[in-house]
Amino acid sequence: EGLLDVLVKKGGHMLGYGLLALAYLRGTGASRLRAWLLAWTLAVLYALTDEFHQSFTAGRGATLWDVGIDAVGAALALGLRGLFAKF
Repeated sequence: EGLLDVLVKKGGHMLGYGLLALAYLRGTGASRLRAWLLAWTLAVLYALTDEFHQSFTAGRGATLWDVGIDAVGAALALGLRGLFAKF
């Protein structure tokens, strides 16, 4: 895999899990901080289950590194949402 291929794939995962976290945030009815933490936690839990599923799929592998990338994507999206919500 080339560097560009890796960046596109990992960037796509970050974007996807960022959007997932934002969808969870929109769907939560909890208090503000609690809703944000819940949205991030749910996105990370989904990433964990996705990696677990991949461990049973031929040609795929499960790594905590990928979960970390997904978690960062979710955190970045939520952080940007918080930053831009103030304007």
